[in-house]
Amino acid sequence: MTKRKILVTSALPYANGAIHLGHMVEHIQTDVWVRFQKMRGHDCHYVCADDTHGSPIMLAAEKQGITPEALIARVKDEHLADFTGFHIGYDNYYSTNSPENKAYAETVYKALRADGKISSRTIEQLYDPEKQMFLPDRFVKGECPKCGAKDQYGDNCEVCGATYSPTELKNPYSAVSGATPVLRSSEHYFFKLGDCADFLKAWTGGSSLRADGVQQMHLQAESLNKMNEWIEGGLQDWDISRDAPYFGFEIPDAPGKYFYVWLDAPIGYMASFKNLCDRTGIDFDEYFKADSSTELYHFIGKDILYFHALFWPAMLKYAGYRAPTGVFAHGFLTVDGQKMSKSRGTFITAKSYLDCGLNPEWMRYYIAAKLNARIEDIDLSLDDFIARVNSDLVGKFVNIASRAAGFIAKRFDGKLADGISDLELLTRLQAEGANIATAFEAREYAKALRDVMALADLVNAYVDANKPWELARQEGQDARLQEVCSVLINAFRLLTIYLKPVLPKLAEGVEAFLNLEKLQWSDSETLLLAHVINPYQHLMQRIDPVLIEKLIEANKQSMEQQAPAAAAAQYEPLADTITIDDFAKVDLRIGKVLDCKFIDGSDKLLQFTVDLGFETRNIFSGIRKAYGEPEKLIGRNVVVVANLAPRKMRFGVSAGMIVCGSGTEDSQGLFLLDADEGVLPGMRVG
Repeated sequence: MTKRKILVTSALPYANGAIHLGHMVEHIQTDVWVRFQKMRGHDCHYVCADDTHGSPIMLAAEKQGITPEALIARVKDEHLADFTGFHIGYDNYYSTNSPENKAYAETVYKALRADGKISSRTIEQLYDPEKQMFLPDRFVKGECPKCGAKDQYGDNCEVCGATYSPTELKNPYSAVSGATPVLRSSEHYFFKLGDCADFLKAWTGGSSLRADGVQQMHLQAESLNKMNEWIEGGLQDWDISRDAPYFGFEIPDAPGKYFYVWLDAPIGYMASFKNLCDRTGIDFDEYFKADSSTELYHFIGKDILYFHALFWPAMLKYAGYRAPTGVFAHGFLTVDGQKMSKSRGTFITAKSYLDCGLNPEWMRYYIAAKLNARIEDIDLSLDDFIARVNSDLVGKFVNIASRAAGFIAKRFDGKLADGISDLELLTRLQAEGANIATAFEAREYAKALRDVMALADLVNAYVDANKPWELARQEGQDARLQEVCSVLINAFRLLTIYLKPVLPKLAEGVEAFLNLEKLQWSDSETLLLAHVINPYQHLMQRIDPVLIEKLIEANKQSMEQQAPAAAAAQYEPLADTITIDDFAKVDLRIGKVLDCKFIDGSDKLLQFTVDLGFETRNIFSGIRKAYGEPEKLIGRNVVVVANLAPRKMRFGVSAGMIVCGSGTEDSQGLFLLDADEGVLPGMRVG
């Protein structure tokens, strides 16, 4: 077998949220493939990192009263604990906020600039005048310009699915401060992706020759079709800069300008690998030089295909590095046929799964048994999860060992037979190893595991046909009993080899039970004869449905525990205690709105004409964003502070204050107070 040199990555989790089972689909898929390659004897390295830059990180840290560096350090520890809990075997898990990533980001940028692939121009963006920052698309909200739905993000509408520019939103507001954003000009830097179209057309439809002589397509068929659509539609320049304040790396020779997070995030693959190389002596250049014969694979979700199949290969190519050997995209995870839901308790975090006492290898097996090489969503049916794990892993697989080990230990001092006369079953299992390996290599895990379980069925049929429990009761059948049980132990070992990429922890238990070194794929070519095994210890228990109920409840409670905290944050502390005499100084009166309209030159104020019974008042109120259709307020009863000193404003004099209920500082949380029918203008409130 030709030894291959392979570098593998999973997409970098963003450092502002918990790891959930949707993340685990990708990292389990990657980990299974990497473990398989290592079992085959290839030099395979698996690196990942937390994606740590961008405005969301900066704002989240600010909200928590800590530095971004402190936030990402804590989250990295949490992420790695979750992945480790699911036996994800990274060779290095790093951070994009690293000296290696800063160095490579600058190197790539300078190389692209020298090659003429960087341009700059002035653009207009929405700016938060209160927070004094340019707003990313997702930090601008407003009414959809297509369907009018409120509270939609600045790039797409979740109601009608329309995509648009943030400047097209109606009545936009900053999701950071609630302020009305304004347009401001700024110089931005762009990667000229359109200049790379010819290369990308060739690369996306091309392949690379692996060391074992196999042609590896760079993209899956579905990915290639999508890339062709985008390339043929014309590739636009890619904005790779952001303005201060921003948590990230400053662009060389451009003070106050920072690399957009999506520029340095994929470079984080290089940085994490470089960090590993420096610690272990691996030759970094051998894997990233332009003419490298090593293999580079990225496992990603289908939602970030554009970045990995267009931007990233082009960046690497024109910065003087090699492009990936393959980009493998997968679909999303649904639970019980629906999108993961916090309210239903099916938005399941990795930590809650582990904390509830569920075996991570149950989920590794179930996810792997659903995965293939295509970009298809997979569904976690909780009932099917219980049934499949209990049937396949416990009923079919683990029980093989338990049905034979006791006889070997008690009757033969743990020693297997010196020879086996009937090799038909074991020869069949060994012969299937090549097909199972082909399926794992092609990421057709569902097929591989179906084949393994079909072999387990054959082994269990052998048990039923040879009935070792009956042989144990018959005189003169000791040799036959030892041989039958030795066949079963050997079959169990072969099945364990085939399952080890998916069930690494269980495989460790089997290795200890069978008194073996770490099982490799090539071990399937041999048999254990005259070998002494250890006493059998229980390897895996069945899933108790009560655990699943506990898991769902835990994730519901997690949401409920967050809700009171969020609600409490809406309310300001009570003011100092006052007496009834203090309250009597405030003259609250019922007023009827005679007219209400916008004010030219103000994004916050509405102008009210209010009948107080004894007189008519002009009052300005800063509730424009909460009530965007002022004509609908005409005729309403409102509560007015009638004895407030008049205030001279740029638009005129405001003679009073209209009282509102306010849950937050954001004017989207303002609500006019009302009064029952029959109340008259001028009536006192109190």
